[in-house]
Parts: sequence; structure tokens; C-alpha cells
Amino acid sequence: MTTQGPDPSISATHGYISDKDRYLARLKRIEGQARGIHRMIDEDTYCIDILTQISAITSALNNVALGLLDDHLSHCVTGAVQDGGAEAEAKIKEASDAIARLVKS
Repeated sequence: MTTQGPDPSISATHGYISDKDRYLARLKRIEGQARGIHRMIDEDTYCIDILTQISAITSALNNVALGLLDDHLSHCVTGAVQDGGAEAEAKIKEASDAIARLVKS
């Protein structure tokens, strides 16, 4: 099940925007690691070595997720709370739901 954020026609700056290049560079490295795992399996690499690389990717993705969550809390949620009203409650619930998904993964 996917969820959609706010209406894309509404112009807004996301909390991660100042770190966008860093996130993109990190994701590009993760892509390379995933291709490396593909190659390792294709080349019949020892399973423990492959699992080590999978662990590294999992950790890297978790770090990206935690960074995005922190940016969301400090920018989007904080802004909504300062504005008050139903939007604040919605942003807090949205953040709580995202945290729950991360904890389950």
C-alpha cells in the first residue's frame, strides 16, 4: 500500500532539500552496492560475503531513512505544529506511521 503526500500542485519546499545532493550521492552508492551483490551472486561468491554486503546496504538505507525522517520532523512537522490546526495533527500522525513502518522493516 502506498501513500501520497500533499497535493503536488502546491509548491512547497521539503525538509531534505538542503541535503538533496548528499542523499542522491548516498543512494547512487547504494545502487552500486546492489549491482555488486548481483555480480557476486552471478559469480558464485561465498554466501557469507554476500550477506555482509546485504547488511551494509540495509544499514545504508536505514541511515538514509533516518536522515529523511529527521528532516521531515524538523521541517515539515515543526512547521505544521507552529501553524497549528488539523494540519499539525495530520503531520504528527504521518510521522508516527512512517516511524512504525521503519521499525517493522
